[in-house]
Amino acid sequence: MMASRATRQKNQLPPCYFEGFLEKRSFKDKTSRKLWTCLCGNTLFFFNDKKDADYVEKLDLTEFISITDDNSPDRSLDAARINLQMKDENIKFTAPSAEARELWKGFIHSVTELSVPSSLNLLPGQVHMLKEAVENEKERMRSSSPYISPLADMPACYHNVSRLEAELLLEREAKRGNMLLRPGKGGNYFSITTREDLNGSVFRHYRVNRKHDGGFVILVDNPIHCITLHHVINILVEKTEGALIPLNLEEHYDRHISFIRADNENGEKSVQKAVTGLPPVAPPKPVVPRIPIIESTSVSFEEEPTYMNESLEEEETKTEDSLVVPLPQPNKNTRRKAMMPPTPTPRKLIASTATSSSGSSTSSPDLRARTRSENLGQIPRATLSELKLKFEQKARNNE
Repeated sequence: MMASRATRQKNQLPPCYFEGFLEKRSFKDKTSRKLWTCLCGNTLFFFNDKKDADYVEKLDLTEFISITDDNSPDRSLDAARINLQMKDENIKFTAPSAEARELWKGFIHSVTELSVPSSLNLLPGQVHMLKEAVENEKERMRSSSPYISPLADMPACYHNVSRLEAELLLEREAKRGNMLLRPGKGGNYFSITTREDLNGSVFRHYRVNRKHDGGFVILVDNPIHCITLHHVINILVEKTEGALIPLNLEEHYDRHISFIRADNENGEKSVQKAVTGLPPVAPPKPVVPRIPIIESTSVSFEEEPTYMNESLEEEETKTEDSLVVPLPQPNKNTRRKAMMPPTPTPRKLIASTATSSSGSSTSSPDLRARTRSENLGQIPRATLSELKLKFEQKARNNE
């Protein structure tokens, strides 16, 4: 039978034989839910997440009939679905893989039937795990002590009161609930006290005994077997269609920090609310400054630094400049003549019988002609003799 509960510590459950994610869907569930599932003892416990300590649902496998593959058509071709047939309902699971499906089938069948199935496709190591689970479950069932400690996990409506105190408490807190769980006489069993209105208060008391093999039983005409005390409360709420409401005396807690302060001037006292700001923020970690790498191609100096000895250097440079003699600068106003390439001038030949006056007048052309002739050492002699004659004739003509 499926049961839901508010809280449950994982460390108080029976030994876990196998666990993993399963998508669960029953007739009551409209959509499938992915839950972390643990096979503890002969019960499946469902958690919202792997790290949660409290389970949200559980499924007792005492009414187990069979577990088979679900071969109905599905959109997902890789869906490894399981059909768990119980006495009162049929529950469908989807495993993450075909190997996980075989393991779930093997562990559930081994724990409920106390024998390892031979029709599953499992490895030798996995078969050995199933055998260990069967031996541990047999040992757990032989043990007389129950696996759940009732004092460690009590419902919220549990109150350590006597029968008379329970009636008075339900009478006084009628708006908060009309059913509570209390210890029985001598502490060997539990009792449930209820209160209803029918021309006055009507109180009823039910006895809940503890079973030797684990769990509890409500002693009525048709005894009701339950796994935990939470299950006992849930059964009574379901059987009465919600007419019985568990008594939950949740205490009031202030949601704001306040204090009383007296005025220094007139002495009047008033209630002040403490200013609750944001939680303190840790200071940021110190950041080590990074030294930039300066590349030679991208260096640009925007401003040169100044030094204290600049004035002394400037004075020294001035004195050095004063000792230097300035070079004469060319006159910019004078008009420059165009430079023409030199033109060769004919050499003027002078006879040996010429007078000193005529020699002085013709000394300049003679020197030029001689210099020209020296430069033309490559010219043949015949050409030179012809040139000489021509120059002599020109000279005579000029005279």
